[in-house]
Amino acid sequence: MQPYPNPLIIGHRGAAGEAPENTLASFLLAVQQGAHAVELDIDLTKDGEIIVIHDDTLDRTTTGKGFISELTLKEIKQYDAGIWYDERFEGEKVPTLEEVFDKLPASTIINIEVKGNAEQLEERLANLLVRWNRVESVFLSSFRHKKLAKMKQLLPEIRVGLGYTADVVDHIEFAKLFGNGLYSLHPHYQLIGLNEIRQAVDYGLHVYPYTVNEIADMQILLQAGASGIITDYPGRMHQLLQQCK
Repeated sequence: MQPYPNPLIIGHRGAAGEAPENTLASFLLAVQQGAHAVELDIDLTKDGEIIVIHDDTLDRTTTGKGFISELTLKEIKQYDAGIWYDERFEGEKVPTLEEVFDKLPASTIINIEVKGNAEQLEERLANLLVRWNRVESVFLSSFRHKKLAKMKQLLPEIRVGLGYTADVVDHIEFAKLFGNGLYSLHPHYQLIGLNEIRQAVDYGLHVYPYTVNEIADMQILLQAGASGIITDYPGRMHQLLQQCK
């Protein structure tokens, strides 16, 4: 597999600081602002479609209500996913993962965070990645590590990373618990020390702290050797990297 840019600018749910999260408008803005990658969340609808949304309900980020698992894609598409953020984004819909693949440049890396409780999600995701020839241009992360283990069984070559908020004693030993084939760590940026970042990178892991929005914090993490940063403001990180050239 080809290496990703280092450091990697990862737009959290797109450019969630400046556009409605997990919408095509947000993802395209992140790319426009210089993001190498976008991070997004997926879940499975009642009729088996993979959609891009963070919560298990529509309530917070759309004009609709209800659990994703109890609604069909057609029902979900009735609701607006942009106006809650600003009227400029009225008309945005909850996208499917296929729509994201179709609309984003092929060069854009996608960090897919696997959510949801549906047992079929991993199998459908694996099939979708193969069908769209996206296995090499995505990496998966999740706080549900068993889901990542299942994805590695289905697609041994897929890159996977552990999401976590735990204040672990030893990040490398924590990574070893997953077993072979782990690509990256995705810790909350305040719960991993600068020396720990260096140690994990030296060990061969990529470290992508989240969600880092202040330039001063970005500078510190990059100086410590972070492989990339997950941020609501990818434009800020792009500007910082340009200044450092």
